Amino acid sequence: QVQLVESGGGLVQAGGSLRLSCAASGSIATINTMAWYRQAPGNQREMVALASSGGNTNYAESVKGRFTISMDNTKNTVYLQMNSLKPEDAAIYFCFSYVKSIGAPFSQYWGQGTQVTVSS
Repeated sequence: QVQLVESGGGLVQAGGSLRLSCAASGSIATINTMAWYRQAPGNQREMVALASSGGNTNYAESVKGRFTISMDNTKNTVYLQMNSLKPEDAAIYFCFSYVKSIGAPFSQYWGQGTQVTVSS
């Protein structure tokens, strides 16, 4: 089993910055992908940024140039640096990982979510 624990959410003024962290723990053999999704009230969950263990990254158009995702493979941790935050970035941010556990196939895992609030 794999657990994802997020931290770093909070309240920030528009134009400010936040850094989210997500640490994966458990019987991890290989991490293929780690990503951040977000869900605002009344909206579907959407991908914000994705990083592969090989170093590839992908971003939603709405956050390109403002958000940066990075992975520390030695710590099984993914970060999301969010700059120039806008009120529309406010949402619950969820960590996602595609992980192979020891003795098990690759599976998807989600964190519990962390709230990001942006005041205008």
